[in-house]
Amino acid sequence: MTTDRAGHMHRRQLLAAAATLAIGSWLPPAHAQTPNAPGAAANNPSAATRRRLGPLEVYPIGLGVQWHPSGPQGVVDLYSSRTTRQDGVALIRRAVDLGVTLFDTAEVYGPLMSEELLGEALQGSLRNRAVVSTKFGFDVDPTTGERRGGLNSRPDHIRQVVEAQLRRLRTDRIDLLYQHRVDPQVPIEDVAGTLKDLIKQGKVLHYGLSEPGLQTVRRAHREHPVAVIQNEYSMLYRGPEAQVLPLCEELGIGFVPWSPLGMGFLAGRIDAASRFEKQDFRASVPRFAPDALPANMALVELVRTWAARKNATPAQLSLAWLTAQRPWIVPIPGTTNAAHLEENVAAASISFSPAELAELNAALGGISIRGARLSDAVLSATGVEAPPKQ
Repeated sequence: MTTDRAGHMHRRQLLAAAATLAIGSWLPPAHAQTPNAPGAAANNPSAATRRRLGPLEVYPIGLGVQWHPSGPQGVVDLYSSRTTRQDGVALIRRAVDLGVTLFDTAEVYGPLMSEELLGEALQGSLRNRAVVSTKFGFDVDPTTGERRGGLNSRPDHIRQVVEAQLRRLRTDRIDLLYQHRVDPQVPIEDVAGTLKDLIKQGKVLHYGLSEPGLQTVRRAHREHPVAVIQNEYSMLYRGPEAQVLPLCEELGIGFVPWSPLGMGFLAGRIDAASRFEKQDFRASVPRFAPDALPANMALVELVRTWAARKNATPAQLSLAWLTAQRPWIVPIPGTTNAAHLEENVAAASISFSPAELAELNAALGGISIRGARLSDAVLSATGVEAPPKQ
């Protein structure tokens, strides 16, 4: 294999890994909830009001289902957090019991497996209690799950993918369908036009874009209203605040942060000496490199201090901070652990006074994060503008 080809294949692998990440975040094992942490939302879903997410109404905390097979019955995420298929299905159903309504997955997670498990879990009366969101856009065989490399948002491919997704999800409609990454070969007008047709057919109810270029959002919105944008956003990465959130506010678009816990960093179980195995996605992320982690621990300490002040866990504090930024933001932390699920859901009962939020945001503004949020190869697929319509 030539050096150029080897580099191209490595980039494909990084992009595929990033695709599996772009819906949620890691919660480390054995992270116990503090005895007095807010738990009203976990025990009583009505304790936290629902919020608008574009045209949708959902619980303030969603669930990311971003799982991959590990053996015949095993399930694993990108950070070696494990469960079984049976327990994964039970986890999704437990989330419904806790009041969670937004479930986020994608064709490429597995590939195909996460959609299958979500479809199995939400059978019967549970389906009407859930907002199911999934994604297309990577060149994955919709039948076999074979990764063919690169992106594919050609209209005929989108239609094939949606038919396969409906079968895997065991449903007659997808509540929210995202383009996972902007395809630099396909005009966004063609993508949005295809989704508009699927919406007219009732197979898709709303659509969104993940990590898109700003002008691509405007062009898509002119073709058919964009419901939701999904980008990375957390205390660890606040990039959307500059331009994306103002654009959402202007156009009435909801916002879903992926990696709302900073790939586990904000949950408080990573320290300056943490090192990640090669198969762990964070091993390729510059902000988790050995020379960056010590400098970035100032953020962990700030989160811990505020979590104690708010009688919450660091994960809860971090999720509550996101929902406090705008009334139309809904984070989607991922987990394979039922205790972490309950912990996350309870974050919906935490609120900040205007003075508290201003104080916390000012403190965050004084912390500089060392290292890029993703590798160069993965970043190259974010903020992409679709080609012009000829």
